[in-house]
This record gives sequence, structure tokens and C-alpha cells, in this order.
Amino acid sequence: MSYVTPSDFAKKMIDAGEAKVFMSTKDTLIRAYMAGAILALAAAFAVTVTVNTGNPLIGALLFPVGFCMLYLLGFDLLTGVFTLVPLALIDKRRGVTVKGMLRNWGLVFCGNFAGAFTVAVFMAIIVTFGWSEAPNAVGEKIGHIGEGRTIGYAAHGAAGMLTLFVRAVMCNWMVSTGVVAAMMSTSVSGKIMAMWMPILVFFYMGFEHSIVNMFLFPAGLLLGGNFTIMDYLIWNEIPTVIGNLVGGLTFVGAMIYATHHRTSPELERMTDDRPVAVPAE
Repeated sequence: MSYVTPSDFAKKMIDAGEAKVFMSTKDTLIRAYMAGAILALAAAFAVTVTVNTGNPLIGALLFPVGFCMLYLLGFDLLTGVFTLVPLALIDKRRGVTVKGMLRNWGLVFCGNFAGAFTVAVFMAIIVTFGWSEAPNAVGEKIGHIGEGRTIGYAAHGAAGMLTLFVRAVMCNWMVSTGVVAAMMSTSVSGKIMAMWMPILVFFYMGFEHSIVNMFLFPAGLLLGGNFTIMDYLIWNEIPTVIGNLVGGLTFVGAMIYATHHRTSPELERMTDDRPVAVPAE
């Protein structure tokens, strides 16, 4: 069977987190760069589909293709390492330190941003014919997304910031579930099916993903969006990164670790006056 039991993929999660801590700087940056670029291209694809069809559900249904490609190619997103790397530290794997974890996060952030920004520049060129004319319908849509999800939050003050943060938490709850779900199967088809569902949920629900936003907002600025770099950083990217960290680590990594890797002692029930062990899983 291609299905991997929860206790087995919990160990795979920790092993993956440990491996990422000790990955070389070159490999970490290349894998992060490509992950950011592929996910950005998938976001551009989804926006294009939404504009051309007028149906955002179709765009959301197709967006996960980018996530599946980058995962199967072994590339790394910040949202994924937020969930996996801390588990190696919590499990006290030899040589895994807070410094090593922060190094990995920093390198992946830089690589993801560089990859996403590259695609932002490419898309800005495409939708304006090299800045020789006004943005087409897709370019206008990207610009409006940036406006609504920066100054739109700012207009609501603290309530807007809270909404942004909660959307970021729920985003990586779903995205990291996709990362973990891919470990539930040893077949390519099984991995794709398991990843597709939670990624579809996050995208259609409009949750805030730090790497997708690394594409949408710089592209929006390049296309004349009515918001500033500080609007982007303060009213989106920074809170989104923090929310993604909380969502992935709390609702996915810590929960699976606590119940499938660090299981509690088995319960006992009485049957015919004899104790019978009840499996924890």
C-alpha cells in the first residue's frame, strides 16, 4: 500500500526538518529561489484564469499545480520550513540549534523573495508589453489585489491587522497540511491528490500566504498599484510571515508531533474482568 501511517510520517517530518538545518547555503538558496518562482508563476496563472473566465473558483482549482510541482522537485517554501524545522529542535536532534533554525528561515525567506520578485518583473513586462502601454486586464487585477490587501486592512486599523493575522494563521494551517499530506503517500499520484485539497482551500478562501504575496504586491507596485512599499511591509508581509509561522507550527507541526510522535501511554479497558490494551491510534 502507498499509504504511510501517521506515526511514520511524523518521523519523516522531523527527519526533513533536521535535513534542512544542515543543508548548504547554496542548496538552500537555490531550492528556495525556485520554490518562490514556481509558486509566483502559479499565482499569476490563477489570476489569469480568474480574469479570463470570471470565475475565481476555477483559478483556485488550478493554482495547486504550482505547489505540487515545487514539492515534487524538492524545493522549499518558507511556510513549509516554519512547520518542519522547529520539530527537529523540539525533538532535540543532535546539532540542531535555534541559530541553525533561524539561519534556515532567513535563507529560505531571501530565496523565496528573489524567486517571486523575478516572476513579478517578468509578469509586469508581459502585461504591459515591456512598459510600453497600460496594464492589461490581468495587470489591473494584480494591482487591485495589492491595494485591497494593504490599505484595505489599514482602513480598519487594529481590526484590520487582526483579520490579516488570522488569515495568515489559517493559510499556513492549510498549506502545511498540504506539505504533511504529501508525506502520507509513497506514490506521485497519491502525493498530488493529498496536496491539492488543502491548497485549494487556502487560495479560494483568500488567506494570506507570505510567498504568494512576495509576487502579488511587488508586481502590483511595478504596475502602478495605489499603495506603497511600507504599506506592503507593515500591512501585509510582516504580519503575514508571523501568522504563517504561528499557523504552521501550532496547528500542524506541534499537533502531529504531540499525538503521533510523542504518544501518551495506552489506556486500558476491562473485558471479562481482564485488562485489554487500547491502542492510542
